[in-house]
Amino acid sequence: MADNPDYTKATSIHEFTVKNIKGEDVKLDVFTGHVCIIVNVASQCGLTVSNYKSLNELYEQYAESKGLRILAFPCNQFAGEEPGDSEEICSFAAKKNVKFDLFEKIDVNGDNAAPLWRFLKHKQGGTLGNFIKWNFTKFIIDKNGVPVERHGPNTDPALLVTSLEKYW
Repeated sequence: MADNPDYTKATSIHEFTVKNIKGEDVKLDVFTGHVCIIVNVASQCGLTVSNYKSLNELYEQYAESKGLRILAFPCNQFAGEEPGDSEEICSFAAKKNVKFDLFEKIDVNGDNAAPLWRFLKHKQGGTLGNFIKWNFTKFIIDKNGVPVERHGPNTDPALLVTSLEKYW
């Protein structure tokens, strides 16, 4: 997508356009005023069951009352744990009763990393390097679209409530 900004100069996620799971462009400024969690997901990971369960619970509890939005980006870069196409990913998500936003499968690392994910890593670097280490890395985005926290794959989304409360 040519209209995405240089990730090193961008100041918020609202400057980016991504494709939803149906292949439609979504300008992320639609999330202005919402605290968001952006997460890379996979359907065949050992962390899948617990993360999807907790993400669903967070969304159900806080989407209406606090405006929480969860933006899930399928990624097959870690042990091939998201091999499906968009239709298969949608089918999996439906079985998990996912109501939060799903986007097209992307790369989060390497030369083909999505511009949004380059931006996230640039703003919230990791402990051992800026790259994404595994599925279910979670970024908390404040109401202005600024990445304010990064949490690793082993952090249960349920434990993010204390962090999220700082930004509501």
